[in-house]
Amino acid sequence: MEDCIFCKIIKGEIPSKKVYEDDEILAFHDISPMAPTHVVIIPKKHISSANELTEENAGFISHIYVTAAKIAKELGIDESGYRIVNNCGADGGQTVFHIHFHLLGGKKLNTELA
Repeated sequence: MEDCIFCKIIKGEIPSKKVYEDDEILAFHDISPMAPTHVVIIPKKHISSANELTEENAGFISHIYVTAAKIAKELGIDESGYRIVNNCGADGGQTVFHIHFHLLGGKKLNTELA
């Protein structure tokens, strides 16, 4: 997707404060953090949302969760706790249509659902 902001970050066209990168995924600090620790984790392959997941392309999800745990440990929030969030579609709060996961922590998070 040529106009996808996350694809541009992956290509290096837009700078980011990287936390982790490998051949499949990229993790970086969110530019508008909702918690003291707020990292966005994305697959390098463009998939618009969870609605586009298939048996063939969903393997990166377990990799994201394993990596999120490693990042949480590196950032010192593994013991106190953290949240991993994926928003799907406009009504689900998705604003960038490239599937992504938010790793949030560093404070007691609200437990109420909207």
